[in-house]
Amino acid sequence: MDTLIESIYALEILDSRGNPTVRVYVELFDGTRAYASVPSGASTGQNEALELRDGDERYGGKGVQKAVENVITTIADALEGMDATQQKEIDYTMIELDGTDNKSKLGANAILGVSMAVAKAAAQSLDLPLYQYLGGTNAVRIPVPCMNILNGGEHADNSVDFQEFMLVPHGAPSFKEGLRYVAETFHILKGILKERGLATSVGDEGGFAPDCESNEAAIELIIEAIEKAGYKPGKDLSVAVDNAANSFCSNLKDNYDLVWSGRGKMTSDDLIALTGEWLDKYPIILWEDPLAEKDWDGFAKFTAKYGDRIEVVGDDIFVTNTKYIKEGIERKTANSCLIKLNQIGTVTETIEAVRMCREAGWRYFLSHRSGETEDTFLADFAVAMDGGHLKTGSACRGERIAKYNRLLEIEHELAGRSEYRWK
Repeated sequence: MDTLIESIYALEILDSRGNPTVRVYVELFDGTRAYASVPSGASTGQNEALELRDGDERYGGKGVQKAVENVITTIADALEGMDATQQKEIDYTMIELDGTDNKSKLGANAILGVSMAVAKAAAQSLDLPLYQYLGGTNAVRIPVPCMNILNGGEHADNSVDFQEFMLVPHGAPSFKEGLRYVAETFHILKGILKERGLATSVGDEGGFAPDCESNEAAIELIIEAIEKAGYKPGKDLSVAVDNAANSFCSNLKDNYDLVWSGRGKMTSDDLIALTGEWLDKYPIILWEDPLAEKDWDGFAKFTAKYGDRIEVVGDDIFVTNTKYIKEGIERKTANSCLIKLNQIGTVTETIEAVRMCREAGWRYFLSHRSGETEDTFLADFAVAMDGGHLKTGSACRGERIAKYNRLLEIEHELAGRSEYRWK
């Protein structure tokens, strides 16, 4: 068959933070050649699939030559001659080949690179856009961009505890217009920061990272920028927040300390109460990781209190793993799951996580990582999964803009058949 895999190769390349990552090349017998590059996270959950790093003197121990070698030898030997269109069979062959719960033997970075590259090669060979190959002919929904506009926590070196403040253009008529709404507001915010003598440098994902006097001051700057850009908060643009609460919780359960802003120690109930104050004052539409990954009871309290008002997203608590998502559904821990390909390590398992959310009536929120590449796989994948919203960084940094530009292309290709809606 023309879609059989002829060869698999890999290289060590650099991600957007200048750290090594894996790029995998797959060639089919019909001459199709595709490659995929693997992202890397900074704010990570304890149960994520493991990136295999070399741990030697190169790149401060962050080299990925072992993962590259695993692709070229062990994985290639097992997969060459298999049909690239059989994604599930290929992915589960690699899972069995690795044999560990967290892909620590071969490396999730090695396995995911192959999984993504195989999907790309199969789509190209069949002359289908990747979003249609993975999502079918009805994959026409372009996600609402939740654009990271202001950073704190582990994504920035400033006095803001919460990791991300995002703009959500749910009131726009199309993705193209929604992208314009958030890009314009991004530039207005830059002007406001300049006027006040605040830093306009950006964090890992392109959001500004000023020293604000409080976490609340950060969100007030964003509301001001929305209004100054000529939009109506809550109607045209709303705000999404990612606490990334692991980053200020020493035991990952109930010992919170908002040390960067100086607010100090808080309990789960304190954080839940603070959220309520913000929800009453500001147009917040989504809240990600409001509590830490072991604070299952706190998460459930949060969702019971606010889940009918906002989307409550679990990231570090679920790590795109159906084992934890299933538990979350049973315990009513959240009402949405963040979906990251490299948290679980294969395209197939990521699709299975999405399917579980969909069947439970949960939402699912597609996401990039803080260490990204110019690879646009995520943009096509978001359309294929029909999730309705996506976060992939700010209105600067090329590795982020590449995804937005790909979504503009997809919307254009669909020629009036595309859908754009928050729910």
